[in-house]
Amino acid sequence: MDETRIGAQRVVIFGATSAIAADLARLYAERGARLFLIGRNADKLEALVAELGPAVVESRAVDLDDTAAAEGLVDGAWTALGDVDLAIVAQGCLGDQLATERDYAQAEAVIRTNFLSAVALLVPLANRFEKAGFGHIAVLSSVAGERGRPRNFTYGAAKAALNVYLQGLRTRLYSRGVEVHTIRLGPVDTPMTASHRKHPLFARSPAVAAAISRAIDRGWPAPYVPWFWRPIMCVVRNLPEWALQRLSFLSGR
Repeated sequence: MDETRIGAQRVVIFGATSAIAADLARLYAERGARLFLIGRNADKLEALVAELGPAVVESRAVDLDDTAAAEGLVDGAWTALGDVDLAIVAQGCLGDQLATERDYAQAEAVIRTNFLSAVALLVPLANRFEKAGFGHIAVLSSVAGERGRPRNFTYGAAKAALNVYLQGLRTRLYSRGVEVHTIRLGPVDTPMTASHRKHPLFARSPAVAAAISRAIDRGWPAPYVPWFWRPIMCVVRNLPEWALQRLSFLSGR
């Protein structure tokens, strides 16, 4: 199938300084897209803009946890690009699970970044795309949202909420010709997971970005990336709770 099927020539990326989002920006720049990039880290954003050159129409260094600024950022994307074919929502943080269990403020911060900041963008994005009657919204989620496990259940709960929100949004926008993609990521070797012990199932960011773009091109609503997490999560999701509690490689910290 033609991988440029969606004609994504005007792309806005929120959380563009994360490793996967930066690789997506590189990929779409190579495909000739015009980019509007928003990221938290000003230095990383500046370096990415310099690398991509004229492909970047505009960029902004913004903390997306500031949900009050979300609508203005979405408006800015349409102003800069004229219209938007594809919006990618990529911000996220794992947080410290033990800290979120001891301190509500820590739990709230994880939930804000992984759920509330995304919803703050999705509300104006959905309204814009609904009015236009075309386009794609792709949101990076996680397989952690499919089962509560002791090592990351605060993060997983935020991603589970995000998944349900995206399910509803996908159905709302379906009749308007707008596609919503929930990208269910397995663990990826990036700076966000630098402190995690790596195992053979960890994916590489450039390959993950390529798989995400293929999934969007092919209109897949909720792909697993990499693909092999689909059968793995089918098993994990359907394990009885008593069995999960007895399997230390799943129930351990």
